[in-house]
Amino acid sequence: MNLINTALEDNVTFQRPAQFYILGFSGIPNLPYYFVFLFVIYIVSVLGNALVMTAIYVDSSLHTPKYLIVFNLAFVDLCRISILVILLLDTYLINNQFISYNKCMTNMLFTYLTLAMQSFNLTMLAYDRLAAISFPLRYHTLVTRKTMTAFTGAVWLVSVLFNLINAGAITRMTFCRSLVIRNYACDHGSLFPLACNFNTYYLTLRFITPVIIVWLPLGFIVVTYVSIGVALRGVSTRQGRLKAGRTCTTHLMLVALFYLPLMMNFVLGEGISINTKCFYLSLTTALPPMLNPIIYVLKTDEFKVSAMKLVKTSSSFLKL
Repeated sequence: MNLINTALEDNVTFQRPAQFYILGFSGIPNLPYYFVFLFVIYIVSVLGNALVMTAIYVDSSLHTPKYLIVFNLAFVDLCRISILVILLLDTYLINNQFISYNKCMTNMLFTYLTLAMQSFNLTMLAYDRLAAISFPLRYHTLVTRKTMTAFTGAVWLVSVLFNLINAGAITRMTFCRSLVIRNYACDHGSLFPLACNFNTYYLTLRFITPVIIVWLPLGFIVVTYVSIGVALRGVSTRQGRLKAGRTCTTHLMLVALFYLPLMMNFVLGEGISINTKCFYLSLTTALPPMLNPIIYVLKTDEFKVSAMKLVKTSSSFLKL
C-alpha cells in the first residue's frame, strides 16, 4: 500500500495500473469467524441449488417452461456466491489484499453479469405468473418451452453484451486520485471516483447500469403485479382469489429478498462506514443464493414432492 501511495504522491497517472489495494474489512477483530460463517452459507447454497437443478433435471414432471427459469436462476445463484467466496478467500484468508487489474476487471464483469441474470430471471418468472393468472386460458400458448428458452437465451445474450460493453468502457479509464478500493471487491461505485477522466460519458454509464440491471426489471415486476391485482379483482370468490394469489407468494419472496437489499444500498449510499458496507454487501450477496432453494422447497408443493423423492433415492443409494 505504501508503494501505491508513494506513486500517487508523485502524480503518476495509470491507465491500466498493475494492481489495486482492497481496503474493505480492515482492522476488524476475529474476522476469520465471519468468513467461516460465509463459507457455511456457501456450502448450504451449493447443496440447495444443486438439489434444485438435479430435481428439475431428473423429474420429468418439472420439465416445464417455468422450471427452466428456476433451473437457470439456481445456476446463476451458484455462480454468484462462488465468485464472492473465491474472492474473499483469496483476498483475506490468504492475506492478499492487492488485486491485479485484470483480475479486478474480470471479477467486476462476472459480478454484474450474475447480478443482471438474477434480476432478469425474476422478471421472466413475473411474466409466467402474469400469464398464469391474467390469461389462464392462453397460458400454455403464452408460456411455452420454446418461448422461455428464447427468452432465457436473449437474457444471457443481452447481459453478456451489456457487461462486455460496460467493461470495455471502464478499461479506458485512467486512475490518478488513488488505487485504493474502498470495498471488499471491484465495483462501479468504488472505481469511478478513483478515475481522473471521470467525465459525462462515465457518469452516464454509472447511471445507466443500475437502470438496466435493477430499475427496469423491477419496474416491469411492479407493473406485472398491478395487472395481477386487477385480474384477481375479477375472480368471483374469495377462495379463488386466495388460491390464485398464493401461487405468487414464492416469487414475491424471491423478489423481496433480491431487490430490497439493493434498494437499501442505494438509499444508504456513502453514509455508512467501509466495513459496515462490506458486511452488508457481502451478506446481501450470499443470503439470496442460500435462501432461494429453501423457499422453493418449502413453498412449492410440486417441487417439494420432487425434492423429497430425490433425497430418499439418494439416501437409499448411499445405504447400499
